[in-house]
Amino acid sequence: MTWTDPQQLKKQLMRLWERGELLRDAVTGRERFPLRLALKTPNSADITDHFEAVRAWATELASTKFVRVEWQALRHHVQGTQNLPACVWVETLEDALNCLGKRKDWDCFIEQVSVTRQTHPALLSWLERRPLQALALSTDWPRLLAVVTWLVKHPRPGIYLRQVDLPGVHSKFIETHRGVLTELLDLTLPVNVVDVSKTGISQFAARYGFLEKPTRIRFRVLDPKICILPGSSSPDVTLDADSFSHLDLAVQRVFITENETNFLVFPPMHHAIVIFGAGYGWDALARSHWLNNCAIHYWGDIDTHGFGILDQLRGHFDHVDSFLMDRATLDTHAALWGSEDKPLQVDLHRLTSAERSLYDVLRDAHIRPGLRLEQEHIGFQWLTDHLQQLDDMTTPNPGIFPG
Repeated sequence: MTWTDPQQLKKQLMRLWERGELLRDAVTGRERFPLRLALKTPNSADITDHFEAVRAWATELASTKFVRVEWQALRHHVQGTQNLPACVWVETLEDALNCLGKRKDWDCFIEQVSVTRQTHPALLSWLERRPLQALALSTDWPRLLAVVTWLVKHPRPGIYLRQVDLPGVHSKFIETHRGVLTELLDLTLPVNVVDVSKTGISQFAARYGFLEKPTRIRFRVLDPKICILPGSSSPDVTLDADSFSHLDLAVQRVFITENETNFLVFPPMHHAIVIFGAGYGWDALARSHWLNNCAIHYWGDIDTHGFGILDQLRGHFDHVDSFLMDRATLDTHAALWGSEDKPLQVDLHRLTSAERSLYDVLRDAHIRPGLRLEQEHIGFQWLTDHLQQLDDMTTPNPGIFPG
């Protein structure tokens, strides 16, 4: 039979709970009860054909503790006048909570609402929007409010998260809850202390004025005459981006490569350094304005993403030249071609005509879909020969040292 039974009535209440409607009432103050539930009842044919089943159904509803049944007298042409359930009501919130077994959760949420109303009433709108998420965070809620309170008192603090000194709150707690804290802080902090250009949990620190872990730049000195560390002729150095930006080196050429092995074996060369690249993300390197006075050569994979990285780098340094990212290098190493999983499909506007032609060949699969040549597969002699040619074209005295 399809008549509404007590379990289906309970499911209606549970749907209200699972949508957060009942908890939301604790924030808005809405009076939902008495609450009428949907009830599908037997029709005249049911009473004729299934009279005993109808009577059992009515008896079961009458004994259901969490509802009040309203009855209606129906005159039936066979069975005569019969009293049948017409509608059912849940009289009180207490009845609903007891039915669902949610009394403890309700009390917990009521406490969250009360504390929030006293400390940060601006966050009541968040509780109204996300009551179930708030309930799931009930154990952590006092600490989350403590973080909000601290930042309201110390806007854009200019310290590391580790230095926030609150009972029971450590940097890992804040990092774990960056998503929800972003929503809470945006509701409580003045607009002028939030850097809205910084989005996503990875930029949480920058958004609210905390110090960030320094971005580091790794480079090798290719010329022994460039003394950066006493007693080391060609050091492999890692500096934070700010320190790197203040270097004053006798450098004329800067090579950037994405592959660590290529970075480590890059041949010696006069007045040059090689940087271990950062892929998509050149903001840290862009602070180093002294690079504008150097020739910059970018060596990436010959694939669509390699040209995408080159295009992005030129957004910071428009004089960058590509290195070993040409059709001759690709064709010479055909035996070592590989596959690129998800080639770019966008147009790149900072490429030279030759680069754009090769990019189109790769993007549009003129040779084969997903074609790529990884930079570490390029022969070492091919590298040294092209470095020598590059140096011969620009200086009267060759600058690459003997291998």
